Amino acid sequence: MPTPSVSPHEVTQLLAEWSHGDNGALAELTPLVYEELRRLAHHFMEGQRPEHTLQTTALVNEAYMRLADQTKPSWQNRAHFFAIAARAMRQILVNYAKSSRAQKRGGGALRVELDEAALVSPEESKEIVDLHEALERLAALDSRKAQVVELKYFGGLNYDEMAEVLKISPVTVRRDWEFAKLWLYTELHSGG
Repeated sequence: MPTPSVSPHEVTQLLAEWSHGDNGALAELTPLVYEELRRLAHHFMEGQRPEHTLQTTALVNEAYMRLADQTKPSWQNRAHFFAIAARAMRQILVNYAKSSRAQKRGGGALRVELDEAALVSPEESKEIVDLHEALERLAALDSRKAQVVELKYFGGLNYDEMAEVLKISPVTVRRDWEFAKLWLYTELHSGG
């Protein structure tokens, strides 16, 4: 996930230094994680209309600002940081999709600070909200399985990284992922 010349340990060390108040570590960390955040954002924005070239940049910038604005971050490690980044990106997209739907209905829209170039179509807004709502229902049944989906789908983490974040075995993560995929497929395609 990080650039080839950067070790996960180096990123984890800089995150720890930032967590302990070293703003110089944040400055050093930024270029190391920015490309990975772009990759995550690109994953989120796949399938969007191609004429909106700044979508990925807008999403990365908004998520990064939310992460960097934290006054006392407590990152456990690199995988934890990207899990939190994935959650921030998911929430930005969900807020934007809900805002778009509310505006379309004529009122009460939430203000979301995404660049206008990051517009999503009404169909994509509905899919984002539907997935979010299905994940909320899954979380009510089994929060760990919902976290696995979030880490895999929104965070792009592999089984070992998810296991590290959730403090469970990679085999358990794999089982949770398989179950959650089937559950979500059924939930999203049955209209429930």
